[in-house]
Amino acid sequence: MPIAIKMPALSPTMEHGKLAKWLVKVGDEVQAGDLLAEIETDKATMEFEAVDEGRVLSLDVAEGTEGVAVGTVIATIA
Repeated sequence: MPIAIKMPALSPTMEHGKLAKWLVKVGDEVQAGDLLAEIETDKATMEFEAVDEGRVLSLDVAEGTEGVAVGTVIATIA
């Protein structure tokens, strides 16, 4: 069953962020705790970890995309 990976809120006031860099590619197997991406906020760049395991089916937001709203689907794993 596909699992939607959504743009996280990395701080209490975060509403948007930049998907700076993908650390995985389509087809990769990921485990909970594996790093998926680097997300930039207005204050810092943080690494985003998987909370589920599976194979990356799609990366729905391109690297370097700015203004990605919290809760937007950025990838899918299954």
